[in-house]
Amino acid sequence: MKLFWIFIAFLSGSFLPIQAGLNSRLGKSIANPVFAALISFLVGILTILIYILLTKQSASWTGLKTLPPYAWAGGALGAFFVTAITLVFPKLGGALTFGLIVAGQMVIAILMDHFHILVAQQHSINPWRLLGMLLVIAGVIVIRKF
Repeated sequence: MKLFWIFIAFLSGSFLPIQAGLNSRLGKSIANPVFAALISFLVGILTILIYILLTKQSASWTGLKTLPPYAWAGGALGAFFVTAITLVFPKLGGALTFGLIVAGQMVIAILMDHFHILVAQQHSINPWRLLGMLLVIAGVIVIRKF
């Protein structure tokens, strides 16, 4: 079962450069990358809504009353990400853009794991995790240089 989730994580990561390229092209065609990000979000909302309707999903909305205010920031972070990538992708290219994204994700994810922030399980920083993170950063440096 864990292999399935590994595959889904890999697949979703592989879609990000494609999404960036499509949003970049959309931004160029309407001469506004920020509006392209908005259109991307609107299409995403429609897609999720169709999925919810087709699969007859339900939710318990009572938990929203006790939700801490910072939990609402996920949508803003998503909007920032999609907008930033739509702006950055044509300037840096796919490999450098997503190398930097992965490096940033690794640094923050390792810190979140170590300090048990917004994660299900705590994982301490150790030399192997640091090495993995440094190898990702080294990869970005190589991509930037060549």
